[in-house]
Amino acid sequence: MPSGEYARYVALGDSQTEGIGDGDDSVGLRGWADRLAEQLTAVNPGLQYANLAVRGRVAGQVRAGQLGPALALRPDLATVVAGVNDLLRPRCDVAAVAGQLEEMFAALTAAGAQVATLTIPDVGKIAPLARPVRSRVSELNTHIRAAAARHGVAVAEIARHPVATDPRLWSVDRLHASPLGHARIAAAVAQAIELPRSDDAWTLPLPPQELLTGRQSAAAELRWAAAFLGPWLGRRLRGRSSGDGRTAKRPHLLPLNAGT
Repeated sequence: MPSGEYARYVALGDSQTEGIGDGDDSVGLRGWADRLAEQLTAVNPGLQYANLAVRGRVAGQVRAGQLGPALALRPDLATVVAGVNDLLRPRCDVAAVAGQLEEMFAALTAAGAQVATLTIPDVGKIAPLARPVRSRVSELNTHIRAAAARHGVAVAEIARHPVATDPRLWSVDRLHASPLGHARIAAAVAQAIELPRSDDAWTLPLPPQELLTGRQSAAAELRWAAAFLGPWLGRRLRGRSSGDGRTAKRPHLLPLNAGT
């Protein structure tokens, strides 16, 4: 829709799309999908928006639990962002993860929706202890680009811009974007769908900052591992997820500022 005048926007995904890192559960989560909905509303004040994302979901769970409800809402714009939770697990069939994403791309585009997605930045530069999954990220991005091309899906190429791994775009857990990071993701997706008044300013680097010494970096890694990596691994070993018992934060199509 070249004019950007979408009437019904539905977001599918995991914690990033839910908005973790941009607000909290006490004051509410904003996140890049909400921020994109704000930009869409500026073009079309009548926009209705639903966000079906749930933290902790792997791609297969997003497809199984969110695709059907999304199709029932008949979106003319849908965003599909998932797969990082799969990549972080000890065993991961990247091609299978990509297949889950492509099924969603195919079903939503066949139903008449413009679909948008994004590529995943180099997690090894964001959290050095995550370097072992870098090859998985690169492989999944290759699959995403190919699947998107097959189905006419717009791709926000976040992975191709160095600013995506600037620590200031990430929250302290290094798994979720910070408010600034969520704003940049929203801007990237807006540009990918050619929303009026969108541009490539989201790709610009941030002002230089003082670099940590080697000792400071090592200490920061240890603090991060104790505060976030350890608990995350503990949940995996217990078969638990941060999304257990949770449902979509915005399951119905409503104007942006309406309650759920």
